[in-house]
Amino acid sequence: MSGKPTNSTLHQARSNRYVLRLYVAGQTPKSVDAITNIKKICDEYLNGRYALAVIDLYQQPQLAQGEQIIAVPTLIKKLPLPLRRIIGDMSNTERVLVGLDLKPRGVGGDHAT
Repeated sequence: MSGKPTNSTLHQARSNRYVLRLYVAGQTPKSVDAITNIKKICDEYLNGRYALAVIDLYQQPQLAQGEQIIAVPTLIKKLPLPLRRIIGDMSNTERVLVGLDLKPRGVGGDHAT
């Protein structure tokens, strides 16, 4: 098994409800950009099929350890499985879509973990 999404898994991903958590650190420019960018991507590509929780680690620092957050902003796709983490300001739409399994991975380039 290659771990790459196939056409059937991409179709299934497009019909699933997504549970996402975005971990940020206050209202820094990167945090604000990440919130804006992920909301735009979710509205455009998930069309209401998502639940997005934005968690400010300045207000809830204990959550960083439970989710093993080592950098912010970090987006965690809890559902549908597999769990994925995407670090950064979510400005690279293609990278975010690959991380959410909404687009197949290309050859080379950035990959979400």
